[in-house]
Amino acid sequence: MKLNWFTRTGIIYRPASVVGWVILVIAVVYAIYTFIDIDSRSHSGSDTMINFVFNLLLIGLIYTIVAYFTEARKVD
Repeated sequence: MKLNWFTRTGIIYRPASVVGWVILVIAVVYAIYTFIDIDSRSHSGSDTMINFVFNLLLIGLIYTIVAYFTEARKVD
């Protein structure tokens, strides 16, 4: 079964189907939730950013892995 949820444009994976858009929205909402949660427990702006950037990198890595395995590849 071929999954065509994402298409690759340069180094960016764009959603190509409804499932791809749902995954993107979930990733963005989770990133916002993570930021708010970290900000509520941190003591300074730099503390918030240090912890948030690490979590954002993990979210981006998981999004990229899912997109890589479900992208529409061109057959030559």
